[in-house]
Amino acid sequence: MLNPYLFYQDNCEAAFNYYARILDGKIEAMMRASDAPPEVPATPGREKMIMHARMSFPDGSVLMASDAPAEHFNKPQGFSISITVTDPADGERKFNALADGGSVTMPFSKTFWAKGFGMCTDKFGIPWMVNCPAEGM
Repeated sequence: MLNPYLFYQDNCEAAFNYYARILDGKIEAMMRASDAPPEVPATPGREKMIMHARMSFPDGSVLMASDAPAEHFNKPQGFSISITVTDPADGERKFNALADGGSVTMPFSKTFWAKGFGMCTDKFGIPWMVNCPAEGM
């Protein structure tokens, strides 16, 4: 099983709360740096940052993430989180919610391979593709 693990720039909790709401996810874990054992103390000022989060989705998919310390954070590039849906209206709803406050690379629309497909980067800096495949794809 492959599970994406995302790194955020101190907004993991906000991103996961947003994804849970718009993508029907269930947050199963949200561990803060302050939850670590005493022998692994949080960096001063980062006690409330997320050291590990886990979200599950109705189809069995899992998304994990954390807040990266500033010196380890790199802007996401070279990948997209891909969502496959069966209903184009549901795909467009999810795409629009992900694109809200972010940027659209390719608007959600019908293509030769899909009933609907779109690419965007959300307001948290994560790139997404939403795909509703055509029959036989």
